[in-house]
Amino acid sequence: MASPHLNQYLPHIAYDSVVFGFSGEKLKILIMEYHNTGWFALPGGFVKIDEPLDEAVKRGLKERTGLDEIYLEQFHTFGSLERVQPEVMKKILEAQNGDIPDNHWLLDRFISVSYYALIDYEKVEPKPDALSDSIGWYGIDEIPDLIFDHSFIVQKALEHLRAHLDQKLLSVNLLPTRFTMKELQNVYEAILGEKLNRANFQRKMLSLDILERHEKLFSGGSHKAPYLYSIKGKSNS
Repeated sequence: MASPHLNQYLPHIAYDSVVFGFSGEKLKILIMEYHNTGWFALPGGFVKIDEPLDEAVKRGLKERTGLDEIYLEQFHTFGSLERVQPEVMKKILEAQNGDIPDNHWLLDRFISVSYYALIDYEKVEPKPDALSDSIGWYGIDEIPDLIFDHSFIVQKALEHLRAHLDQKLLSVNLLPTRFTMKELQNVYEAILGEKLNRANFQRKMLSLDILERHEKLFSGGSHKAPYLYSIKGKSNS
């Protein structure tokens, strides 16, 4: 695929997405590898002249995850001069298209509006785009070196998610519709990067008054079967 033409897109504006998924034990992030470069990056893209910014981000994520319904939150805009590296972008484009003129619009300075997404890990089959060899899940402690300022973007996204985790729980898509308190605690521990006291965690979650309790999860007739919970206001089907 040829590189996009300037008359299709807004100049100097890009977006980057930090896509979080939970595997049951680890918090993971979706990372892509650019074609013939060995360089890793966050999934991102550009905004068409005739589309809202949020729709551009949703479009890019649907192309790479196949999902329509994704929880997205804009968390920061990155515009430091240190992120201007035309030689890196030129190599990425040349790996796909051959020679690229020095005045190509994609070599200009870009300000990135960044989002994080919370998605159902089990529903995603990552799909690389035309400029990438692969796209896949990496544990937050296993992320390779990323181009530009993408490692800093990941750090800021994780800080924002951790700081607002209780409020974001209502929109979280990292768990099935019904879950045990232990599964919920696993998500918190994976995101926060620390172990939590079980009794204190359960007390805190119940005090938030955002959980609805259902029947117990019986497996093998255990008398200690855990209760199932759901987020109030979300579908309980």
